[in-house]
Formats: sequence, structure tokens, C-alpha cells
Amino acid sequence: MTLATALTALTACTAGRGAVVGTPGAAGVRDPYFPRLGNGGYDVTHYDLSIGTDAAAEQLSGTAVITARATQDLSAFNLDLAGLEVRSATVEGRPAAVNRAGRELTLRPDAAVADRLREGRTFRTVVRYAGPPRTVTDADGSEEGWLRNAHGAVALGEPTGSMAWFPGNHHPGDKASYDIRVTVPEGRSAVSNGELASRRTEGGRTTFHWRVREPMASYLATVAIGRYTVRRTVTREGLPVVTAVDPGSAGASARVLARIPEMLAWGERRFGPYPFSSAGAIVGRPGDAEYALETQNRPFLPGPPDPVLLVHELAHQWFGDSVTPASWRDMWLNEGFATYAEWLWEEDHGGATVRESFDEAYADRSNWAFPPSRPPGAADLSRPPVYGRGAMVVHRIREEMDDDEAFFALVRGWLGAHRHGNASTADFTAYAQKSAGVDLTEVWDSWLDGGSRPVRG
Repeated sequence: MTLATALTALTACTAGRGAVVGTPGAAGVRDPYFPRLGNGGYDVTHYDLSIGTDAAAEQLSGTAVITARATQDLSAFNLDLAGLEVRSATVEGRPAAVNRAGRELTLRPDAAVADRLREGRTFRTVVRYAGPPRTVTDADGSEEGWLRNAHGAVALGEPTGSMAWFPGNHHPGDKASYDIRVTVPEGRSAVSNGELASRRTEGGRTTFHWRVREPMASYLATVAIGRYTVRRTVTREGLPVVTAVDPGSAGASARVLARIPEMLAWGERRFGPYPFSSAGAIVGRPGDAEYALETQNRPFLPGPPDPVLLVHELAHQWFGDSVTPASWRDMWLNEGFATYAEWLWEEDHGGATVRESFDEAYADRSNWAFPPSRPPGAADLSRPPVYGRGAMVVHRIREEMDDDEAFFALVRGWLGAHRHGNASTADFTAYAQKSAGVDLTEVWDSWLDGGSRPVRG
């Protein structure tokens, strides 16, 4: 046997025993505004998260069990995690080497499990971590991540803050189901997404287990810890509604929260079937956060909301939570439609007409700073053009179609076609152009993508 033959035979034998094959997954998915956000080479199907906090919610310990499907032969892969210390990591039950560079964790699995990381196969990763969770400051100066307050904390994730409390693939393009277990001192509540599967108190600590069956982007995951009053009701159609309200906000919130079934029924008439198996809201105190967020199943509201704000956040359950942007450049699809829902609600409930709301938005110079489809940078994702001009794009489609029945059929069709998935601006414009029955080129060129304010006809 020649040396070359011997080496070939040795390589084949080693590969048969599970040598590392494939290539590393990418350390980001090249989002236009967050190029290192998310990770390539795999698709997460389920997160099983178990976290515990102290009384002040200043320290967190957690275990993340991540089930994923390889989309290539993987020799290594990345997870996003901000701040927290990794205590250990395993892949398919075998210790994995972990390298950290800022918010990027690179896991290199043991060669013995290489066969489990071949393209198309499902593998399980377990990461144990701990430490003080971080508050993340966005490019626009707002804060997200783990937000502590006088009575606990709330975790908010748009656009990158979810990595402050659990490791994962934190780009909206990778949605998954979740089990979220939160252990807190007895007397505190821990509220999350989905439905409460169990609650158990032992040794002075209570564990709340929330289960999310429908796919969810990580930025929509939340945990709210505090002395919330939790109320469970059902709508006339049997949909569970869970509200969690800080006692300091209870009185001022009661009348608005009681309208959630009415708002959901209205949304179904306009947009089609409600896409999730439960609904509700989490209401903190003013100052708990600087903004409301459409966290899946139950939006977070920093203090008692007015009806229009609650309608906006509930509309996101269709626009953003069920149909989630393919990248952060597509955020106008979330905010434009949710803002348009505000206009529709106002008109249907004795307020300004949609035309009056459109004219007000058209006159507002801040809506013309840039096209909603192309915010200049990450700091601009929540600026007025994404909301107000985005809503004007929606209304211009309606005007061009000149048929309300056909317009709302288009909207319902769009939501049905991409239910529980991801969609881009290109997906939407192609769908609308095909379904509208009229040429929408002027809407795209002037209202969605144009650099200046069009002349209003």
C-alpha cells in the first residue's frame, strides 16, 4: 500500500467515525441595517428556554435548548448573545467548543456528532448561561433588551434586544415555536407569550411555563416580571384573552382593555381570521419603557393605553407578528398597515375619516424625509416615513383600485398567503400588482420609493 493510499484509507475511516465535515455557518445574514444579526447554516424550529431571576431582576441564569435544522453541512455555527456569560454548551449531548467575539458565539461541535449536522438533519444545542442581563441602546437612542424597573423587569426585543436574555438566531427571518419557563420569587408574576401551560411554586419560588405554538420571531418574545394582576377571559368565539396589569395602572386601563374582544372582532372583519391561539396585553407603569411593542399574543404597553394605541398594537398581530418582515428594510409593511388600521378604526368609531388622516399625514413634512422602503440607516427605522408615509402607500393602493371590497380582499389574501411566515417589500408589491386589477406603478415609484412628495391629485 502506498503512502497516498494509506492516507486516503485513514481519511475514509475517520470520516466514517464522524469526523467534522462541512463548513461554518455564516456569522450574520447580511440584513441591510444589521449585517451581523442572525446566523447562517441552520433554521431554528423550537426554543425551550428556562430562566430564573433574583428579587430585583438584576441577575439571570438560564438554559436554552435550541432545536434546529441544518441548511448546509455544518462544521461550526453561530448564536447571538449580548453580555451574559456562557457556562457550558453541548450539541447533541456532546460538549462543544465555544468562542466568543462580542455578541457572536461560535460553537464547534464534537466530531463524534458530525453526522447530525449534515444538511437537512435536525440537531439540538443546549447553552447554559448567567449574569446581569443588559439594556441595549439602539441606534436611535431608545432602549431595549432587559429593562429593569422598580417592581421587576420587562424584556423587549425590537430590533436586536432579544439577544440580551437568551442565545439564538436573532433575525426576524428565522421564526420558531417556544416554551418559556421563568422562575421568580414567590409573590411575583412572570408573563410571556402564548398560553400558560403550568404554574408551580416550590421552596419560595414560582415557575411559570408559557408555550407558543405558532411561529414567532425572536424580537417578539417577551418576559414581564412584577406584581402584575393577571386576568383570563375568553371572547364570544372562545379565544383566550390574557391581560397582565401593574396595579398602579389597573384603574386607568380597565375600560380600554375591556374592549380587546371588540377590537379583535373588528380586526377580523377588516383583515381576516385572527392568526393566534390567544390574545391580550401586558400593561406596565409609565417609564417601564419608552414605547409600546407588539410582542406576540399580548402587546406590551408602558402604562394605560388609549384605544387607538391598543388598536395599533393589536393590528400588528396580523401585520408583523403573523406576516413578519423578511429583513428590517421591510418594517414599513408592519408599521404602515398598523398605522392604517388606526385610521380605519377612527373612521369606524366617529373620529377622523381616513381621507382626513391621509391629508394630515400628507401635510406633515416629517413623513417625507425619506422613502419608507429605504430608511437611510438603523436609526431611521422608527421615524415618521415608515409609519405615516407607509400608511399613505396603503391608502393610495385603495384609491387606485377604487373598490373597497376588492381592496380588503387583497389585504386578507396577502395575510392568508404569508400567514406565520416572512415577506419582503418585493413580495408585497408583486402580490398587490397581481391582485389589484389595476397598474400600481405610480404608487410604487412615487409614494413607496420616490424621493420627494408627489403631487396630490
